[in-house]
Amino acid sequence: MIEDVSLRVSPPVAADNQRLKSEVALKIKRNLQEINDLRIVRRSIDARQKNVMINLTVRIATGDDPVVTAPYSRIEFEKVPESAPTVVIVGAGPAGLFAALKAIRLGLRPIVLERGHDVDTRRVELARISREGNVDAESNYCFGEGGAGAYSDGKLFTRSKKRGNVDEILQLLHQHGASESILIDSHPHIGSDKLPDVIKNIRETIRSCGGEVHFGTKVNGLKIADGKVTGVSTADGREFNGAVILATGHSARDVYRFLHRQGVEIEAKGLAIGVRLEHPQQLIDRLQYHSREGRGKYLPAAEYSFVTQVDGRGVYSFCMCPGGVIVPAMSGPFQSVVNGMSASARASQWSNSGMVVELHPGDIPGHGDEGPLEMLALQEELERKFYEASGESINAPAQRMGDFVKGVASVDLPRSSYPAGIHADRLDQLLPPEISRRLQEGFRHFDRKCRGFLSNEAILVGLESRTSSPVRIPRDKINFSHIVLEDLYPAGEGAGYAGGIVSAAIDGERCVEAYYAKLMNN
Repeated sequence: MIEDVSLRVSPPVAADNQRLKSEVALKIKRNLQEINDLRIVRRSIDARQKNVMINLTVRIATGDDPVVTAPYSRIEFEKVPESAPTVVIVGAGPAGLFAALKAIRLGLRPIVLERGHDVDTRRVELARISREGNVDAESNYCFGEGGAGAYSDGKLFTRSKKRGNVDEILQLLHQHGASESILIDSHPHIGSDKLPDVIKNIRETIRSCGGEVHFGTKVNGLKIADGKVTGVSTADGREFNGAVILATGHSARDVYRFLHRQGVEIEAKGLAIGVRLEHPQQLIDRLQYHSREGRGKYLPAAEYSFVTQVDGRGVYSFCMCPGGVIVPAMSGPFQSVVNGMSASARASQWSNSGMVVELHPGDIPGHGDEGPLEMLALQEELERKFYEASGESINAPAQRMGDFVKGVASVDLPRSSYPAGIHADRLDQLLPPEISRRLQEGFRHFDRKCRGFLSNEAILVGLESRTSSPVRIPRDKINFSHIVLEDLYPAGEGAGYAGGIVSAAIDGERCVEAYYAKLMNN
């Protein structure tokens, strides 16, 4: 007999299979010898009280069932003939890659066009950014195979209610090389050291099944005829024909501009801007696990999530990276932009998180004349301001957290994980007052919830500005196509419809499904 048992146990018990088996036997009132096999299928940490507990769902085999088999089945892919209908996918981030996988499963032939380079080449280029301060505008932390998420932690948590879609995305990631733990943990994480290999395996599936993946292929226009998109043109003079899944990621500013020039309807979208907040990981462990010893032997590097409202706008943590590092995330010259990432072990001595303020169009004085590109212009203005404050380098401005809240200069700075270096500056003055003031009050509020969080051991590093797309490309809510142009399917973060690896992947799948449904109905 196969059955699931819910348990609430201490971290040492959760880490010891024999002790866990004893707990299961007690729970179901059976002899230990009657349990033939067990497997953890769900796991979450409850650190709300002083004694941290692990919530588990354990699948057990008793009676005639000798073992618990894996709680998933392999998703098969078959080769698509060259004569199959073609779908052109612009961007090889999660929305684009999972759109391509879904296309293959539906019998469509995907052609993926990526302006940046493959993940291995990107790895070399990213190291060069920190070492030399030079940014390749076509291949960087934002552009290239895997998109911005490939080298930005690999967190897979989503608030999507479509659990079936989420499970499928996680299963496909596992099938392409991610650890089985992502199918179990409540906040799954691959890690920026492991995710590139997963991405390469996905690329191989696409190509081996009849799809195409082209790197260094920058799309610079849509082919439009009689209100219908028939393909794209590229900067090197080529054309690719087919319905278009536009999955460019949140930093493809040139794409937003050529869409605007071509008269494609787009609109300014709210986003969030702020800083990267970096604490010593030991401090976060002590605070979150309510222990002077920190996480101890059995617990992972602690995470946190904070949110509040200040004067009608959200202030919240974003993309929290326990045991991680801050990275330079600019996508072109004259920019100072930071992000965070964690390797799979989450073993660095620091934790970092975006701390951002929700902004709506019209919130910052002096912007509004740019029409649908208003929030993009705001991003660019602030990124250049921080760049100029850094002596026109990618050495980032920083300020101690306590000093920022008090509105005073930091005399010195602690060591930081940011590889390009930091220098003391007044982030409270570099940021618009609409952002600084709300962050200051937000930090005070978070410290009331978690005493010790507001600490001068922590530093703020700027600028965190790439939380989401500054533009939304409006689409029909039912068929997912652009509200005016037929056969244009705006997808993922770049189109304004997702916020992370999993939600972007789901959105890419839905766009392909919508196009397939249209084909079947014609």
